[in-house]
Amino acid sequence: MTQLKLPDIASQAQQHALPLDWVGMCGIDLPVQFEGRIAAAKVDAGVSLVDGSSRGIHMSRLYLALESLEGQPLTALVIRQLLADFLNSHEGLSSAAYLRVSFDHLLKRPALVSPLAGWKSYPVTLDARIESEMFHVELFVSVPYSSTCPCSAALARQLIQQQFQADFAEQQVDKDRVMAWLGSSQGIVATPHSQRSSAQIHVRLKSNVLELPVTELINRVEASLGTAVQTAVKRADEQAFALANGQNLMFCEDAARRLHQSLRQLKWATAFKLRVEHAESLHAHDAVATSQWQWQISYAV
Repeated sequence: MTQLKLPDIASQAQQHALPLDWVGMCGIDLPVQFEGRIAAAKVDAGVSLVDGSSRGIHMSRLYLALESLEGQPLTALVIRQLLADFLNSHEGLSSAAYLRVSFDHLLKRPALVSPLAGWKSYPVTLDARIESEMFHVELFVSVPYSSTCPCSAALARQLIQQQFQADFAEQQVDKDRVMAWLGSSQGIVATPHSQRSSAQIHVRLKSNVLELPVTELINRVEASLGTAVQTAVKRADEQAFALANGQNLMFCEDAARRLHQSLRQLKWATAFKLRVEHAESLHAHDAVATSQWQWQISYAV
């Protein structure tokens, strides 16, 4: 039997010649190697279609090129080469290439005081592109933390002062009685409200960065805020966490300013955006603050 040539519909001329900004695939399942571990990633891959007369791109070429991510650690250099491969496989059709890789980055975190430790997951997204012969890599991470309201803390302290005046109206105050009072629910009649919060950080990397500083960025964010959520804890760790919250009272504006000042010190970043969200326990809505620095900047290959 004669083997028929398979039809190639994509090679046929397009009736309405029109270039397209982005053509590709979204949500591709792919294992990636990052910092010595395998992560299950979702990948978007695409190129521009500048030849408007062409019916479409070669999506299979993009898909097959992604196999390079499986065999080596994920770095900025690897991503740059992959985007170049996208363009080389679409010579004459495309002038820009795009890649997005999203995965959860697992880090083992020690407890504050005890020898315990546990795993914490951080959502990470890497956005990379080559446009007009310029290479861009942007890094997004989401970091959870705890925030205690300064206003609530001040109001709670006032109620405790009032209760103290009511319970110790006499001139002479016995030290042992005060100590017992401070350790009782009768004495500490009010506590400030805290909430789980998140810092969403979007950083543009310098073009000469070879590695992807995900863990360094997460560590800097948690150190700046001082109240990273915990994993495995004992009572001593819970007490240390309460102390950390008491020493780091934060409105969302305070958290945003802390992070802004800390991110300005990054030597490998050219720009950043940040957004903090405090999931209010007092209100049914959230408190949000954003900030950015030199986000309009661009740089050459």
